Amino acid sequence: MKKNILTLLALTTLLSAYGQQGQLNINQDQQITKLLEIYKSALKNNEYYRVQIGFSNNDAKAQTLKSNAAIDFPNLPSRIDFASPTYRVRIGRFKTKLEAERMYNKIRLKYPNAMLLKPKKSTK
Repeated sequence: MKKNILTLLALTTLLSAYGQQGQLNINQDQQITKLLEIYKSALKNNEYYRVQIGFSNNDAKAQTLKSNAAIDFPNLPSRIDFASPTYRVRIGRFKTKLEAERMYNKIRLKYPNAMLLKPKKSTK
């Protein structure tokens, strides 16, 4: 009886050890890859909210403000938008207005002149 149980246990162990080997090949249609690229590009053009923390007529001052924002809010992307003659420093990329307003309240504590913006679709 013990011999049968030990044999069954050994056989089960062997089968489980070698039963997991194999190779999986996935053949994906090229149209799926194209659809994913279209989907990604469409998401880039969606509207989103940003917070403008300041502006300047001087690029160096705008760069300093941007680097300070990166230190103060490291999890938020920041960028400088130029519209002649002003450099505008904007941070964040929020999908919903509620999410943007919550962060805007936190940002205003550090940057009192901050403004909540909803840029046009053409703005990156």
